[in-house]
Amino acid sequence: MELRLTAAREGRLSSFLLGELNMSTGLMNKLKWGDGIRVNGVPRRTNFDVKPGDMVTVRLDEEEPEYPPEDGPLSVLYEDDWLLVVDKPAGMLIHPSRAKNDGTLANFVAGYYRKTGQKCAFHPMTRLDRDTFGIVLLAKNAHIHTRLQAADVKKTYHALVFGGPEGEQGIIDAPIARKPLPSLLREIREDGKPSVTEFRVLEKYDGYARLALRPITGRTHQLRVHCAYMGFPILGDPQYGSEESQSFSRTLGLPHQMLCAKRLEFSHPITGEAMALESGMDAQLRMRSEE
Repeated sequence: MELRLTAAREGRLSSFLLGELNMSTGLMNKLKWGDGIRVNGVPRRTNFDVKPGDMVTVRLDEEEPEYPPEDGPLSVLYEDDWLLVVDKPAGMLIHPSRAKNDGTLANFVAGYYRKTGQKCAFHPMTRLDRDTFGIVLLAKNAHIHTRLQAADVKKTYHALVFGGPEGEQGIIDAPIARKPLPSLLREIREDGKPSVTEFRVLEKYDGYARLALRPITGRTHQLRVHCAYMGFPILGDPQYGSEESQSFSRTLGLPHQMLCAKRLEFSHPITGEAMALESGMDAQLRMRSEE
């Protein structure tokens, strides 16, 4: 992949990389020691003086992953030269760990890139718990990942919850903190980080409801913790569910928490186009026969 720019002014090469091309300082420093940064086809250092009309090109090569690429099921929702958007099923890890180096979304994406001849890397912009399913936005290189991090990516989740809120919509504003070690779980606590979630009731059923949830902040386990705190825990959640919700979930035969990353809205990091992408999955009870 290459970034291209025809200089419209005079200045040091580094100022074009950081300015017009919106490159991070870290990526620029990583690339400047090779021959990936060129002016009029000639490798140049970042202190090179660029003149108006000069063509600046940056080659964005990605290193091979340390984990093995794998051929496997991958539901592609959208793809272009810069982005890959896929659906992740419940029960799948996003990224390999020391305990598990295969069978993750990263393994399957690496296998897909290998099969399609793309020298891209795995840069997830949205991360889902193992048992949360739905849409995942991936940048194909570090430059796009940096630009997406600065963008306002709006996320909407659908969830089945035990009982349900009294009103049709509302805002949950409750600080979240990590429980004392060795626990990895979170809790509502006064000294926690500010955490805000918007919710809207989509449907009400006998004993449960389907909600649309929009995290305004991005804390670990935020939606699960907030729903449990409000008294309507997410069905199938073994960690934050109440005894009643877990018992109800067992009667329904739910194999995992019913939380789906449903929709992403953002501006494309290169074209500026308004993007609105939706998962092909949803938080619905009929998913039991599909899992």
